[in-house]
Amino acid sequence: MNDKTRIIRTWRGWTTKENAPVYENMLINEVFPTVKKKGVKGLEKVSISTQEKESEVEFFLILQFDCLDSVKTFVGEDYKTAYIPENAKRVLHRYEDTAEHYEFRKELLL
Repeated sequence: MNDKTRIIRTWRGWTTKENAPVYENMLINEVFPTVKKKGVKGLEKVSISTQEKESEVEFFLILQFDCLDSVKTFVGEDYKTAYIPENAKRVLHRYEDTAEHYEFRKELLL
């Protein structure tokens, strides 16, 4: 990886245990392939993590972008706004309205 600044975007959403596989499949096969088709070239990788709770499943998404301009291409000038397609809103029972952004510093592979 070169020294170019990268942006890490994080977001969380929750769904029922029954809808968790549906939502995960939607992310993998619909949401992010559609994002790439729309020309968001700076989205380098997406990590999908889950945590099963008593009555729901939490999804924690980490997106890595090559720069802040690519984040803005993804969601617009108000880049802190969460990106949640309408079909995903039907599966999620709650979600964060905004995303957090961090400047990527280092990755240690041990």
